[in-house]
Order: sequence, then C-alpha cells, then structure tokens
Amino acid sequence: MIDGTKLFIQLLRIALGFSLAIIAAGLFLSWGFFRTLSVHGGPETDIIQLLVITWSTIISASAIGALSLIPSGFAIGFAELMKWRGVIYHVSASGIIALVLWGIGGALPTDLFYASSETGSIIAYSTSGTTIPTPASEGFRPGSSIAASAGFIAGFIYWTVAGRESGGWWINKPSSPQASR
Repeated sequence: MIDGTKLFIQLLRIALGFSLAIIAAGLFLSWGFFRTLSVHGGPETDIIQLLVITWSTIISASAIGALSLIPSGFAIGFAELMKWRGVIYHVSASGIIALVLWGIGGALPTDLFYASSETGSIIAYSTSGTTIPTPASEGFRPGSSIAASAGFIAGFIYWTVAGRESGGWWINKPSSPQASR
C-alpha cells in the first residue's frame, strides 16, 4: 500500500535533493578549478572571479544534471523501491555514476588523427614519436578522483535532503489479522 501524500512529498524532496546535489557538484568543480587560477587574493576579494565561479557553477551543474539524470533516476528509483536509506548507498552510487560518466568522456584520447586506408576511414590515435596507431592506455583518466569526489559530495547532499526518507511512503501491512483489530 502507498500513502499518496508521503509519496508526493518524497517526489518533491527527490527533485529538490537532485537539484541541490548537482549544484553542489558543480560548485565543487568550479571552485576547485578557479581556485587554482587565483589572482589578487582569490574570489574572497575579487568580485569578477566570484561571478565567474557562480556562472561556471550554473553551467557545470546544468551539464552534470543533463548527463546524470537517467543513471541517477535509476539509482534513486532503486533506493526508493528497496527502501534503502543508508548514506553509503547514496554516496557510493553517485560516486560511481560520476566516475563512469567521467570515464565515458575519455573514451577517445586527445591526440586523435584521421587516418584513411583502402578499407575505409578509421579513427586512430598515436603516441608521441610513433606512427603506428596504439590502443588507449589502461587505467583511470586524469582527474578521476576529482570527478568521483564531486559525485560523493552530490550523493551526500542528496542523502541529507531526500535519501534518508527513501521508501517512507510505503504503508506497512499488519503482520496478522489480530493486529489490525
């Protein structure tokens, strides 16, 4: 059985929690990027740098939200149906989603060149000093720990807003007929 009011409130929490989570991830990435470019005392004293960080946060949060909406929707729906309220699930799921999205973005290396052969056109990549196409290097892309950290922060923010109440809209059935009297 489902309590409709609690379900509606939880859906509002989910929307608010997801929005705040992607804004937090965007702020983490923007603040970290522009903090390394700190001039004239950083954003605490330079209003232009603070405005750039703010707009960069909005743009990066939009991109993060667009990329992570479907996988996050599956993770949130799974948590709601299974009534999983633990912080570990929400933080790890969002970290894994961020890491996978970051890894997909690096499917092709940066030093691409267009090569043509008799069988058709292919995209190949090379390492410096070689002319033979080589496969991509193994391991995580540079910046993977930053992307995962942004996901962990987003998962924690989501958990504080909506994840702690996952599945709270289910009504518990009485265990025996005598308990309902």
